[in-house]
Amino acid sequence: MFGLFKKKTEKEKLNDQYQKLLKEYHRLSTVDRTKADQKMAEAEEVAKKIDTLNK
Repeated sequence: MFGLFKKKTEKEKLNDQYQKLLKEYHRLSTVDRTKADQKMAEAEEVAKKIDTLNK
């Protein structure tokens, strides 16, 4: 109950963004390969940010 008002940490926000980008990449991979590649590049940048937070 008290978790309703808990704010997300930076790492949780980045993980959510990463998952969203991967879903978008997967959806675009069947339609437009160049846009899918752009989404994957964005996802890799977010993954790098997550790695720097882990260290």
